[in-house]
Amino acid sequence: MTITPYLCYADVEAALEFLQRAFGFEEVLRYTGAQGYVNHAEMRLGDDVIYLGDPGDEYRNPATLGGATVLVNVHGIENADALCERARDAGCEITEEPADQDYGERRFGATDPEGHRWFFAQPIREVAPEDWGATPAQG
Repeated sequence: MTITPYLCYADVEAALEFLQRAFGFEEVLRYTGAQGYVNHAEMRLGDDVIYLGDPGDEYRNPATLGGATVLVNVHGIENADALCERARDAGCEITEEPADQDYGERRFGATDPEGHRWFFAQPIREVAPEDWGATPAQG
């Protein structure tokens, strides 16, 4: 089983270019519909894939809605500080500067031009869930 986020963008073609430049995503495929614009695309970062789309008038991106609709967490990056600077240079709004978290990751937050909220985390140490206040599920 695989869970793949599908993010709505008003301009999928621009999003493809931006996500590559800002975060290092690699384009896997794009589909230009009968309407003449890219309405579905797929990108990869490491082993993981995201879908991007403008599937129709009933869908909206976060910028159009005026707030975050989902938070995308990317775990296992190699250098949070360097990726944060790359994202900033590409035009991302950095919502959280890189900082060490109690749960053993160095993380930063960014918002892309269409309002999607991203968090990128670099593992820095092993921490048991109980040591940062979480309770593992039983069973």
